[in-house]
Order: sequence, then structure tokens, then C-alpha cells
Amino acid sequence: MKSPIHTQLAPAAIGPYSQAVKVGSLVFVSGQIPVDPATGEFAGPDIETQTHQSLKNLKAILEEAGSGLDKVVKTTVFLQDMNDFAAMNGVYAQYFKEPFPARAAVQVGRLPKDALVEIECVAEV
Repeated sequence: MKSPIHTQLAPAAIGPYSQAVKVGSLVFVSGQIPVDPATGEFAGPDIETQTHQSLKNLKAILEEAGSGLDKVVKTTVFLQDMNDFAAMNGVYAQYFKEPFPARAAVQVGRLPKDALVEIECVAEV
């Protein structure tokens, strides 16, 4: 049975999807862009600030699901510009400890609201 996850501590879904869905012992978190849930605006204009906010949003959703960043097994990072990879990776390393989750990072043509980064994950509950 799948259960939708929702928290006010992360941006509300802007379409027909859930912030996350819990199935058995796994939680699948939708891609999080750097929207500050308190303001509805981007946390900042640069990749570092946007990566921090995207990861804060992931963390809030994971905690609502009874999980946490330490239980993440896979992430996917979508970047508007692969030249931002090193800066994103520096921030990302502040949130995840060994053993690190598996990860894919790809450059995409465009992200929602023209964000610089979007991050999704799968975690254990």
C-alpha cells in the first residue's frame, strides 16, 4: 500500500504529484527545487544557496516520512548547467556522510521555475 507524505516544512507540490510516497520500507521523494516554503520564493540566486535549500526540503520531507538523510540510498541531481557540479557537490557533501548514497547527476534543458538544481531521492524508512 502506498501512502502520500506531506509537510508544510517543504514546498507544496505544484502539480498532480505528492511530495513523497511511502511504500513498505521505502520512501520516494519527488524532485525538490530550491523554493523556501516560508516565502514561496527561491532561497537565493546561486547554485550553493539553491542546493542547500533543495536539500533542506528533502530533509523535511524525509523526516515527515519517518526517515532521514542518513537513510537515503539513491539520489538524482538535475543541474541546469553541469559547470555548477563542483559547487553543488561541495554543498551536497555537507549533508551526506559515508556510506554515501548512490547518485546520478545530469544536466537538463530546463528545470521548474528555471531553478539551477533539483534533487530527488529514495530512502529507507
